[in-house]
Amino acid sequence: MKFSRRGFVAAVFSVGAALSLPSFAQNAPYTQIVPVQSTDDPAKIEVIEFFSYGCPHCADFNPLLTSWAAKQQGDVVLKKVPITFGRAAWANIAKLYYTLEITGDLHRLESDVFKAIHVERQNLFEEKALTEWAVKKGVDAKKFTETFNSFGIMSKVKRGDQLAQAYKIQGVPALAVEGKYLVGGRDFNDTLAITDSLITKARTEKSGKTSSKK
Repeated sequence: MKFSRRGFVAAVFSVGAALSLPSFAQNAPYTQIVPVQSTDDPAKIEVIEFFSYGCPHCADFNPLLTSWAAKQQGDVVLKKVPITFGRAAWANIAKLYYTLEITGDLHRLESDVFKAIHVERQNLFEEKALTEWAVKKGVDAKKFTETFNSFGIMSKVKRGDQLAQAYKIQGVPALAVEGKYLVGGRDFNDTLAITDSLITKARTEKSGKTSSKK
């Protein structure tokens, strides 16, 4: 079956909507992650966002999360993990995220990626189309292509999906704190408020551990 560009994007959206219910659909403050997952830096409070550029909920959440992250103290680190739910189209845009991260263009272009897919309805789910888009946005063509198709990028995507399985992620966007808590809530603002409270909880726990070692 062949799709026009509009038809292809619509098909991705229709399937994605069924897979990508936001975490606040739990309508609960948080659930504990069992077993607890290790974090990259024990000295920091790690918040992970599991997301996909193909998810309309993630597009809506992104500006709120970006604003929230800018206000955090230095002991908090936000780690973004694009996941695929086993779908090739979402694998390509996960590769896009990591490629832009390595080329140094992620901060400049991340909101543009969401806009291109969800507002302009551009097809960024195929390698040729997303490469052309990135080059038009000023990314070096040779560096982008080599990075996008590298073993390192594929490994990052695979690792992201493994992490999502370990955290038992069933929909995106989803926030997790310190490898211990999967954040719920009634809406995006409630989700971020709960995240703040869990960060405070984690900060107190870390402080207690530090004091006990003295």
